This record gives sequence, C-alpha cells and structure tokens, in this order.
Amino acid sequence: MFKKILIANRGEIACRVIKTARKMGIATVAIYSDADRQALHVQMADEAVHIGPAPANQSYIVIDKVMQAIKQSGAEAVHPGYGFLSENPKFAEALATANVAFIGPPKGAIEAMGDKITSKKLAQEADVSTVPGYMGLIEDAEEAVKISNEIGYPVMIKASAGGGGKGMRIAWTDDEAREGFQSSKNEAASSFGDDRIFIEKFVTQPRHIEIQVLCDTHGNGIYLGERECSIQRRNQKVVEEAPSPFLDEATRRAMGEQAVALAKAVGYASAGTVEFIVDGEKNFFFLEMNTRLQVEHPVTELITGVDLVEQMIRVANGEPLSITQDDVKLNGWAIENRLYAEDPYRGFLPSIGRLSRYRPPAEVVKTDRVVRNDTGVYEGGEISMYYDPMIAKLCTWAPTRDEAIEHMRIALDSFEIEGIGHNLPFLSAVMDHPKFVSGDMTTAFIAEEWPEGFEGVSLPEITLRRIAASAAAMHRVAEIRRTRISGRMDNHERRVGSDWVVTLQGESFPASIAADPDGATVIFADGTRHRVTGDWTPGDQLARMTVDGEPLVLKVGKISGGFRLRSRGADLKVHVRTPRQAELAALMPEKLAADTSKLLLCPMPGLIVKVDVEVGQEVQEGQALCTVEAMKMENILRAEKKAVVSKINAGPGDSLAVDDVIMEFE
Repeated sequence: MFKKILIANRGEIACRVIKTARKMGIATVAIYSDADRQALHVQMADEAVHIGPAPANQSYIVIDKVMQAIKQSGAEAVHPGYGFLSENPKFAEALATANVAFIGPPKGAIEAMGDKITSKKLAQEADVSTVPGYMGLIEDAEEAVKISNEIGYPVMIKASAGGGGKGMRIAWTDDEAREGFQSSKNEAASSFGDDRIFIEKFVTQPRHIEIQVLCDTHGNGIYLGERECSIQRRNQKVVEEAPSPFLDEATRRAMGEQAVALAKAVGYASAGTVEFIVDGEKNFFFLEMNTRLQVEHPVTELITGVDLVEQMIRVANGEPLSITQDDVKLNGWAIENRLYAEDPYRGFLPSIGRLSRYRPPAEVVKTDRVVRNDTGVYEGGEISMYYDPMIAKLCTWAPTRDEAIEHMRIALDSFEIEGIGHNLPFLSAVMDHPKFVSGDMTTAFIAEEWPEGFEGVSLPEITLRRIAASAAAMHRVAEIRRTRISGRMDNHERRVGSDWVVTLQGESFPASIAADPDGATVIFADGTRHRVTGDWTPGDQLARMTVDGEPLVLKVGKISGGFRLRSRGADLKVHVRTPRQAELAALMPEKLAADTSKLLLCPMPGLIVKVDVEVGQEVQEGQALCTVEAMKMENILRAEKKAVVSKINAGPGDSLAVDDVIMEFE
C-alpha cells in the first residue's frame, strides 16, 4: 500500500480524502494557494506545499506546479478529488511519466468520456440506451433545422465540449432551432474553444438519475445503486438522494448493468459515475460519464457501507475489488444538501466574507440514523472569492425516506452560520415542499416552484402555533431571570404574569402559560394547548425544544420585546407582549421600507468591471446597466423598468459592498 499520497485539491473534498487516508494509515500531503494558507485541509494534512497565487489558473490547475509539489513531498500517488485536474488527461499522463500512481481512471477512459459526441458513440456501441439524436458535425443553422425535424421537436442543442449548462438550448420550433444553434455555437467557442454542436431529442418530464460504478484493473466491475439528482438550479445539483424514489428494481438493474458495460468498454478502473436522463415512463437514456469521484458520493456510501475513496486508493494500488455485485445491498435512505455561500434572497448571488459563526449539527452514527457533514471550513475562516462557494455537504441517513427527510430538517435547523449569505433557508424550503416529500419531481422542480426567485417561507399555522408556544415559554424564562437582578430596592419585587400575546408572521396568538418544574403548558385563546419542554437558557443562540412530543429547533436572536427566530426556512420577528402592550402596539403605525425603486443597489460585494450607460441616458427595461464581478463570475445588472439615469456613483475598478448605490434614476 502507498505510504504517502498527495491530494491535488482543496476544500471539503481534500478533507474528505484525508480522513480515509488517515484511517488506512497513509500519510497525506496538501497543496495550497496564497488564499488557502490557513485552510482546513492544510491543517488536517501531515504536510503541505505552497503552489502559488490565489487564482486557480495560477495554482491548483497548473500541472507543473502540482508535479513539483509531488516531487518535493515524495508522494507515491495523487488523489485529484473533483474539479480542477480530476478529469484532465494531460495530468494523468504527467503522473504516469513520473511513475506516480493516479488515484483515478486511465488516461484513455478520461479522454473517451470527456467528449460528449465520442462518449455517446461509445455508449451506442456498448448497447447503452441513448437519446435519439444526430452525432455528426452540423455545418449551419439550416442543417440544424433539418436534423431537428427528423428527430422531432422538442430538441436539445448542445456543445460537444460543454458543461455547467453552457452551450445548451432547447428548441420547440424551426426558428428556435436556428437561434439556438448559433447561440450554442458562439457560447461553446467562447467557453471551451470548441464550437462543435450536436442535437438530440429533448426528454420531457426528465429526471436526472446517475449510477455509481466501481471497476478495478483486473476486469471486475460493479454498480452501487443510483442517486437521484433531479433537484438542480441552472444545471447545478442542489439536493441528491439515494436510492431514487422513482426507480423500481428492474429499472435499477438495467441501468446498472448498462453503466458497467460502458465502463468496461472504455477500460475503466476506479470509481466513476454514469449519468442518465429518465422520463416519466422510466425510459432511461445515457447522458454522460463523469470519470472521477462525484460531489454527492456520500449518499452512496451511506446506503451501501462502501468507502469509495478507500476503494479508489486500493484500485490504484493494483488490488482487485474485494466486493462483488451480490455483496452490494442498498440499506435505508440517504439525502445530501449542498450548503453554498450564496444568498437565495438575492437571486443566489455568491456571498463572500468571514464565517463569524460556524456550528454544524453534531455528527451522529447510530443504528437508526446518521448525520454526516463533509466540510472544508471552520469558524473564523473566510469564504474566498476565488473558488467554488460550497461551505459543506450535509447528509442524513435513516431506515426510510420520510425519516431521512425529517432528520435533515432538524439538522438544517441546527446548522448555525453567520457572517455571510447562505442557502440554508432555501434548502429547508425544499425539504418541506410537498413535491419533494412525495418524490414526484423533475429537473425543472426549482424553476417551476420558484419562477420569480426565492422570497422566503411562510409557515403553516400549525407550525406557527408551535413556534409561538415555544416563544412564550422562552420569554417567560427570560422574564424570570430578569426579576432576579441583585441589589434591588426593598419592596420593589417584579412579578411575571401568565398572560401574553405572541405576534409573528402577521398573526397574533393570545396565550396563557401554566409552568411547572418540567416545562410549561401554553393555552391559546381558542382553547388549544401545547406542552413545551426544552433546553434553552437566555443568551443561547440555539434552542432545542419539544412541543407536544415533537422536536423543534430554533435559531435564536434577541430583538426589542421578543426574539428573531429562524426555523424551517422562515426568518421570523417574534414579539411577546403583555395584553396591554399588545393593545398599544396594534395602534402603532407600520414602518414602511425605504423606497429604492429609483436606485441601482449593488446586490453583492464585488468589483465594478464596466458601466454601460451614462448620465442623462434613457434606459429600457432589461437593458444592461453595469457589470459586477464576484467570485470570478461576471454579473450583469439590468434595468427593471424604463427610466433616465440621473447620477452614477461608481465606475470601473471600484470595490463595492452590498447595497452600495451604483446609480440613481429620475
């Protein structure tokens, strides 16, 4: 076995590989850029080598620098993680030349599966079900229209070298096929330096389901069930689960056998993933093969008990697989939520900054549940503008899907993050959505359910009542503490009443509290009663309550006259007042939000790249106003309505904070 391996990556996946290497008794080497000197993966590894400036194209993806780190450290093998150099055949070739083991597939398999046209032809030759389409070179838009008619609308126009949603268009008519062909060709040339285009049938009611395969260098290959990855935003996965709530055993077996056949056809060795599109009738079609470890691999590990990183290391060491297909048993259900540093209330724009608070839920491994958090950050650390905004991958496992979802809800509510924008509220909303709970979703789920963007969660009344009851009980505890101030004047004892009015989400709940040593019974005006117990002391930022025997986790902040409570994706201002205070509060005029309709505000911390308009210019709805760069992504800010520019407050090169005024309108 290898004595020392280098991890050619960063963040949570580098930390994940280090954990398995440590378990196997293998020493690890981390590499890091200027931005990652204090990163968690650097702290966890046995040794670390600096490889250059913060931008990835000057450090993590520069093959020569990684090779120098390998030579300097004396590592015998390299695990590439995902992204960066993980699917770069030149890197695999450089390692082979240096006689260093690549903990991944052979160079030929990477090349064969890296090109969408080539991979689809190989899939057809291996008798893998593929989407009807045209794989040859398409010369012009008119030929694209002709081919589209032969296949039958709707069609998907795709860049051969594409990825991440670039160079991809859906066409339902001849005109859309013409436009889509040219747009895809332009995007492909710009993004990948390769403008080859192919056309295939667009699958309606599509689900994205992938098969995990594992092969060795001795001709053995197995599949380890499937992962449902249909919940995506802009072709990027957000929630994954295993197994899929949609597949039956016969379809699972057919997909698995075809995936292994494809892997063997290209001489694959290591862990890999074959992705399929599955329609509403369970017809499945090959999409692509990812020749690396997937981001979502933990859910497969949780339902099979197989450590995929360990298997990759053993295969790279020349060992045959120690498990056969008959040994693979799918046990229970696992769900993964990707926690990103992006603000769902601002169109999921990236959010950078310091994690002033980072307290993930405790990891649990029990016979009836598992909570796992794969992360590469820590409290006080910084989310950098240079890399992927992933903070963590939160996973839960339970014997049934409903139980796994419930454990995930509690884990999300228990996850404390402050200092940056993040998508925890959105993930909580997905976990409670009826379509997700039923398992009846397609890849259009997010676009269909939140077409105007995410604007927060409105909780049902039954949940509001549970939160109101908890808030009343918590407020009483805080009031009692306030009566115990030392040094009071004689005969000035403060008494805590039992009648309160709890106001949240625009509703008021008059309630009385009957307390006892074990908790409190909260009785609402309509006679309903809630038994509240819990573990909360004034000042705690997390309250673990139990209401009527059911758990309720609340993130707690103090506001005047009550609490800021966050739970199940909702962010609530909760006021707890005496009946007289509530009566007077109802007479207070409502504070209106400031009118920003004539201002262009910066939606994220970023750098102005260019300004497209000038003072006095009339702009139309949707017209580009300026471009702001954040996390190496350019974001075009557009006019929301027809207006005249009256003032411009920032220019190219200016660094702005959130809500800084960029320009004003008449």
